[in-house]
Formats: sequence, C-alpha cells, structure tokens
Amino acid sequence: MNGAVPQVDAHQHYWAPSRGDYFWMPPDDPILTRPYCPPDLAPMRERYDLAATVLVQAADTVAETEYMLGIADATPSVAGVVGWVDFEQTAQRAQLEAFAAHPKFRGVRPMIQDIPDDEWMLRDDVQWGYQALIDLDLTFDALGFPRHLAHFHTILTRYPQMQVVIDHCMKPQIRNHPDGFDDWKAGMARLAQDTDACCKLSGIVTETDGGWTVDDLQPYVDHLLDVFGPARLMWGSDWPVCQLQATYDAWREAAETLTAGLSADDRAQVFGGTAIRFYRLEL
Repeated sequence: MNGAVPQVDAHQHYWAPSRGDYFWMPPDDPILTRPYCPPDLAPMRERYDLAATVLVQAADTVAETEYMLGIADATPSVAGVVGWVDFEQTAQRAQLEAFAAHPKFRGVRPMIQDIPDDEWMLRDDVQWGYQALIDLDLTFDALGFPRHLAHFHTILTRYPQMQVVIDHCMKPQIRNHPDGFDDWKAGMARLAQDTDACCKLSGIVTETDGGWTVDDLQPYVDHLLDVFGPARLMWGSDWPVCQLQATYDAWREAAETLTAGLSADDRAQVFGGTAIRFYRLEL
C-alpha cells in the first residue's frame, strides 16, 4: 500500500445510548447498546496506521450532530463529521448553515433506509435540502437499500452538482445471493455511469447471514471496482455496527484481500485517498 497517502477510515460511529435518541437501536443488544468512544477505537487506529476517521451520524436528531462535533473538537483523529438535519423542515437551512461553519463538519446523512416511504427522497418538501447542500458546498451520504436505487438515480441526476457518496454499497442483500444480485449490479452501474457519486466499501458484512467468507463478498466488490474504480471507492469500517458480523480486524483484513489485485497506488486511493479528496479532509 502506498505509504505516501494517509490511511483513513471513511465511516465509523461514536455514540452514547443513554442520550436516548438512537431510536433504531435494539434494547439491551450486547454489541450495540453500550457507549463507544475514541479510546475504544484507538487500538485499531494504531494497528492500521489510520491518520484520521470520518465520524457519521447514527441518530436523526440535531442534538446528536452537536454531540459529534463536540467529540471532533476534542479528538484530533476525527477529521470530518457527517451529521443530520431535518429535510422536512425548510427552517433548518439556518441550522445547516450553522453546522457548515464548523471546520470539521462535512455534510449530512438522512436516514433514508429507516423511512417507511421509499419515495420520501422525491417529495417536494425535501428538495430544498439537496439544493442547500450544493449552495453550502456540503456532502450527501446516500443511505438506503437496493429498493432505493432507482429513486437515488433520480435525485443524483436531478442535482448533478451535489457531492454524493453511496453508503455501504447500497446494502446488497448478500445473505440472499444470488437473488437480487443482478438488479443491484445494474442499479449501481447506472449510478456509477450517470453520476459522479463515490461509494463506500463498507457495511457489507452486516448484509450476510453470518459465517461469511471473502468469496461471498468478492463478486460485489469486483463489480464496484469495475464500475466506480478505485478513485471513487473509499473504505470504511462501519464500526461498531460491523461487529454484528465481524470484528474490525476481520473486516479490514477482508477488504485488503478483496483489493489485493489492485496496484499499490489504487489501493492507496481506496484506503485513504478517495476519502481525503471527497470530504476534503485536512490531515
């Protein structure tokens, strides 16, 4: 791997369930329902020589974004924060402007995967949010499932200036392979070909049914490398969520194996360069 390019974890979380706004989190889950703080991630950052991480929202509240920015202020390794504002409230443009003034705030992530209405992102009352991100030079993390692919294509082609990264490879349902693979493959190819979006190589181990192998993941990663290329792919751990199916080490080592056929320069893009460019991280 090219040592000239700093290593970055482009997608991780810190949280404190006692804050009370992680509504998706199952109660008393032995893995998820506990605090995760910077010292918990420190051994992995040191082991993989990570220069920085991108801290991503896990609650659909402004308060959690403020909490993450506080962590970022106190944690040099957090180089960027992806937060949340309510796209259903146009008055939240002022909140978005306030967040944009923070030196580590990079963009937002609506929790589209958890919204019952698959067409929510197409609603007239949320369109202001996409334009505001363009106006404020902020990024958009696209979080969804394969059933959202066509709607994301509509939005991303409607707003070609919006800086977008697709989270977790749009969560292909690997546990059901080969069912759904061809539709996911075609949808991701359309996004890659028709937009400038990047894609996070993250979150796919949690879409297996356990007992996964690198061979289970390989066709998905090969397709992403083919259609996006290393310069538009960025590795993220999705820690601590990844621990539902894999340790941080197991997923990191799998990702290195899955990209072993790339040149050193291309691997350096996947494991750092792409994230640094996309989020404009100051390291």
